[in-house]
Amino acid sequence: MNDDARSTTPRKLVLLGAVSGAVGVRGDVKLQSWTEPRAQIFRYQPWTLRDAAGVERELSGARGKASGKHLVATLPGVEDRGEVEARRGQEIFVPRSALPPPSAGEFYWVDLEGLRVVNLDGTDFGTVSHLFSTGANDVLVARGDRERLIPFVDPDYIRSVDFEAGVVTVDWDPEF
Repeated sequence: MNDDARSTTPRKLVLLGAVSGAVGVRGDVKLQSWTEPRAQIFRYQPWTLRDAAGVERELSGARGKASGKHLVATLPGVEDRGEVEARRGQEIFVPRSALPPPSAGEFYWVDLEGLRVVNLDGTDFGTVSHLFSTGANDVLVARGDRERLIPFVDPDYIRSVDFEAGVVTVDWDPEF
């Protein structure tokens, strides 16, 4: 594949963490990681670092270890505290293709985004915009004629996910 073809192919990125601050004066960074276990984030590289303005840059070769509630890492090219502070708040993304396949009955949220959502009667609720966690359960956000928040509870409300057909079937009243 040539570079032109690769640049026109959209790639799905998955948010795995963020730069949360500096550690010491030598350029070590404190990271938040949403992988399980937390240090697993170092296995999925290269990273795409995205700042608040949406500017992205690719980074490979990050190393680190768990330290309390966070990870402490060294990033190539980052050698002092000032450089770390400039990266504070940057989000860490990896290509979806870098992640292992999910286990049976599990899904990466990014894989659900864009799927059509219909209820058992065939009423079209639009598409999956995104998901979020409430602590009690995850919630699927379907956007169509309006926005619907549907608890991602299988099999109570989420009846099936058919990736081949591109459809999530839900047991949900269209009036809710």
